[in-house]
Amino acid sequence: MRKLLTILLIGLSAVVPVFGQDMQFSQFYAAPLYINPAFTGQTMEHRMVMNYRNQWPSIPGAFQAYHASYDYNAADLNSGFGLMFNREEAGSFGLTSDILALSYAYRFAIDRKTYIQTGLKFGYVWRSIDFNSLVFNDQLESNSSLTADQDAFLDDNVNYPDLSWGALLYNQNYWVGTSLNHLNEPNQSLLEDAGQTVLPLKWSVHAGYRFDLSGSTKSRNAKELFTAVHYKSQGKFDQLDLGAYLSQAPFVFGFWYRGIPFLKRNPEAVMNNDAVVALIGFTIPDRNLRIGYSYDVTISRLISDSGGAHEISLVYEVAGKHSKRRNKRFLAPCAKF
Repeated sequence: MRKLLTILLIGLSAVVPVFGQDMQFSQFYAAPLYINPAFTGQTMEHRMVMNYRNQWPSIPGAFQAYHASYDYNAADLNSGFGLMFNREEAGSFGLTSDILALSYAYRFAIDRKTYIQTGLKFGYVWRSIDFNSLVFNDQLESNSSLTADQDAFLDDNVNYPDLSWGALLYNQNYWVGTSLNHLNEPNQSLLEDAGQTVLPLKWSVHAGYRFDLSGSTKSRNAKELFTAVHYKSQGKFDQLDLGAYLSQAPFVFGFWYRGIPFLKRNPEAVMNNDAVVALIGFTIPDRNLRIGYSYDVTISRLISDSGGAHEISLVYEVAGKHSKRRNKRFLAPCAKF
């Protein structure tokens, strides 16, 4: 039975994304420290972020992700400092991953309008499973709450460090960034007989361009169009987000596609068409608060079963008048959702 349990859980890890891959946010720029530590300090002065994602709610044991972060733009030091907490919950058996991380970024000026910012993130992960949610074969036979099959697990918790690096090139109209997550490729296995289950290195690239549609970004009714692309590769899997945001204060509307059309990494793979995403955001200028809601419409083979994905973001930024005026020229022009 122990061998059967091991094979079952290893098999699940190969087909369930949360076992071998990171949770993804549709509103990736609303979780800046999560996608790239180089975004640390890319704010007027202080920034606080909260995100929640409920993925495939119609499937029992749906995936859920919680994200919270704080970062500070120390413009006099050309630096940004950040703190991040992330929690992922997967499946009906209580598999959770929590990470607490510190991030730091430093800004270099190429010229008066172009900058490079590099960042590092040092995290520590707690990964666990809820034994009370599992039912083993010998429990069914003996009608007991105790089981010897739990010995197949090393422990109900696995802890490990997690290191990430990122870089960002930008001016007032465009940005290009890249990040490498899980540089140390930690072992996250909960099983005694399964050997190492390495968390693969994740590489991502994100870029975009800002189009001024109103002729003046200083106007309270400035209209801007942001195009954006976000590519991620981790292990045998990759994904592409491609779309645009239209901003006319106080509203933001976004629409993009997730998948890699017409291409397959190997002949046996299923065509990568995951979802189309629609977003609406609202800014409360006097409160320095942005609220975003997005919904993923599944277009893969799970279209009739998944229930899509819901995502909510709250971003609060605050700065003194002098800091706001001085620091704005140091910021990348990417969308905030």
